[in-house]
Amino acid sequence: MKTKHRRLPRHVREQQMIDAAVAAFSRGDYHSVRVEEIAEAAGSSKPTVYHYLGSKEGVFVACVRRETDRLVGAIRGAVRDPAAPAEEDPLLRGMRAFFVFVTANRDSWTVLYRRASAQTGSLAREADRARERVIAEVAGLVAEYTRAEGGAGCRLEDKDARLLARIAVSTADAYTDWLLEHPEESPESTAGIVTELTRSHLRSRKTVAAG
Repeated sequence: MKTKHRRLPRHVREQQMIDAAVAAFSRGDYHSVRVEEIAEAAGSSKPTVYHYLGSKEGVFVACVRRETDRLVGAIRGAVRDPAAPAEEDPLLRGMRAFFVFVTANRDSWTVLYRRASAQTGSLAREADRARERVIAEVAGLVAEYTRAEGGAGCRLEDKDARLLARIAVSTADAYTDWLLEHPEESPESTAGIVTELTRSHLRSRKTVAAG
């Protein structure tokens, strides 16, 4: 009697393909990775990968979007964690979640900030959108930190919050390289450094505005 294999739901198979693609793209650049190797690693076939994700470009875009969702979700979850200490500022929690995610998901970081940034055309635009999502999340943290420090009447202009968020994310990019190259460092200590640098930029911005 033959045993029938249970067919996996579409979303499960898609996630398996994206898992395999993230691993493949982290090992080689976009042009060197073949869809055949992604399909084989996912236990599927090249036509099935194309059927589900459309094209090689579609596979890469799916990787960037999912890993951005995961990173933003990690930051957002840490910031809004109801079990977090009341005295701990959300900016520090968000930065710590960022670095914890990166160290625990190195393939994701490689795809999001190395492979994606090296692309051109529509793939470059997708990378820009991913980065803007992270910046928008950090801008919200900066604004929240400002309100907490300055009281209900203190509100940072949106453009200033986004500028500081860009500075924070760029600083985090540089420190992430350092963190990955120096495993003796911890995500917690690195988050503390980047958070303090962001606070310093914020204090300078407020001082200039006040002058």
